Amino acid sequence: MSGPGRLLLGKEEKKAVNDVIDSGYLYRYGEFTNKNFKRNVFNLEKRFSKFIGNNYSVATVSGTMALVVALKALDVGPGDEVLVPGYTYIASFSSIVFCGATPIPVEIDNSLTLDVEDLKNKITKKTKAIMVVHMLGSPANIQKICKIAKKSKIKVVEDCAQAFGAKFNKKRVGTFGDIAAFSLNHFKVITTGDGGIISTNNKRLYERAFAFHDQGHMLNRANSAEGKRKIIGLNLRMNELTGAVALAQLKKVDKIINKLNYNKRILRDFITKKDEVFQFKKQNDDYGQCATSDTIIFKSKNLAKNFAKILNTRTVSKSGWHVYSNMENIRSYLSTKNVAFKKGTLKNTDSILDRSVSISLGVTDDGLGTKFGIKIFSKMS
Repeated sequence: MSGPGRLLLGKEEKKAVNDVIDSGYLYRYGEFTNKNFKRNVFNLEKRFSKFIGNNYSVATVSGTMALVVALKALDVGPGDEVLVPGYTYIASFSSIVFCGATPIPVEIDNSLTLDVEDLKNKITKKTKAIMVVHMLGSPANIQKICKIAKKSKIKVVEDCAQAFGAKFNKKRVGTFGDIAAFSLNHFKVITTGDGGIISTNNKRLYERAFAFHDQGHMLNRANSAEGKRKIIGLNLRMNELTGAVALAQLKKVDKIINKLNYNKRILRDFITKKDEVFQFKKQNDDYGQCATSDTIIFKSKNLAKNFAKILNTRTVSKSGWHVYSNMENIRSYLSTKNVAFKKGTLKNTDSILDRSVSISLGVTDDGLGTKFGIKIFSKMS
């Protein structure tokens, strides 16, 4: 069980890590004039920004903390509401809760991403931001969502944890909203075991994000810094070993995405599409997905259940903490806020997920419902 990046770990990552150990500098900061200091985290932030097309990035210890930092950069806090899809990993909800705000669940559509019409209906005077989640390697309808947000004067956070490298209208996801969060977890497109990255085009948000992730410090520093700090932050910094692996993996992204899309084309050649029985999930951009998996939506719940049983997998509705109604700890918290969060709250989402089965094209994860399928090196001929 892993993402494709883990299966591509090799000599490049090993050399990068050994170089850091030999240098003796494992901390992300050091003197740039010292040739032994590799500056891996600093270089990762620069190269990551260039890859996706943003001006600024900040590397963190995890994707969850990247979401927290992104929300903190937007000053999301007590009294605020953040709209978030009912189908996403629990971190999308927990990050909002840890900022003191209230997550408001929103329906998904047949793309398994935010339903635009329900999104409009959920906006209130308390809405501070929309968290757009690009699920299962596929982009949400991000341009339309950003237009709605702009009209309502609310912010957009892109949760790109499951779709690093994906595009919408030829632009990388993570470049449409105000700020974006990415994950380098074991089950993602590329991996460092754990790790995250925040990215934005807004200098002020970048400065706030950087400060919050580094005890209030503003921007990069070589050594210990003293002086006036306007923000109270935490230590969420990435270290040089993690940065080294991330840099090596970053060079493999295009290769991974090309292979996963090839896997998808091959897989679909084996499946006879029968409109009266099932449809593939809707794509908001047919050519922009990074194709970590594919999802079949059946006409009935029983058809999906039986198909999943044959494949020794589960329907998407049973994929643990990726489904709002399975997040018992968030449900308990939201009950104190009088926010409904049990099965039946999002009827369309429940129906879609009950009738859906996802097949791995490169990310194999039982907790995501992609236990069955293809790995990046699977032979298909």
